[in-house]
Amino acid sequence: MDHLLGLVGDGYALVAADRNVNHSIIAVKHDEDKILKLDNSKLLGCVGELGDTKNFSEYVQKNMALYALRNGCHLSTHAAAHFVRGEIAHAIRHSPKMCNMILVGFDGDSGPSLYHIDYLGGMHRMNYGAHGYGGFFASSLMDRLWRPNMPLEEGIQLMKKAFAEINQRFLVGGATFTLKVVDKDGTRIIDLGEQNNSMQT
Repeated sequence: MDHLLGLVGDGYALVAADRNVNHSIIAVKHDEDKILKLDNSKLLGCVGELGDTKNFSEYVQKNMALYALRNGCHLSTHAAAHFVRGEIAHAIRHSPKMCNMILVGFDGDSGPSLYHIDYLGGMHRMNYGAHGYGGFFASSLMDRLWRPNMPLEEGIQLMKKAFAEINQRFLVGGATFTLKVVDKDGTRIIDLGEQNNSMQT
């Protein structure tokens, strides 16, 4: 029942994930943050089996921090995406991880970027992407409404339209979302308080 989506705009990248954790037919919690800050310029949204997503995303975060300590520099978003893809592909034959991911980042030389990575190790750089059931609804919406160099406000409005579409069309509605942005100023959370409150009532 996970929903994960992201897009790239003019000088920024957005990533959003639902906040629900479910086990079979039981809703375990409604305030889970599925988007991990890898460093000051990268965010990793990860959905799938809860144990796998927590374990793998924190493994990536700590190994990237170790690389920065050893080498005195951080991985670029492109390099980080290849590291994540390599680790998930290696795990297929050893201890498979059910993790579908969207990695977004901002680099001084190349600007914002988004990488769509699946549990089989497939990776593509994209302008927008989605995982989970919500992707069936959000992808078509972004196909129609996304355009290059969208200002941040337009990107946020497009994400809100995707959230509304998911909650209206998906059989199990009422999802609340976490939305984060990365740009030249670093990473931060976009406040969706009113929308999330209205979805819960």
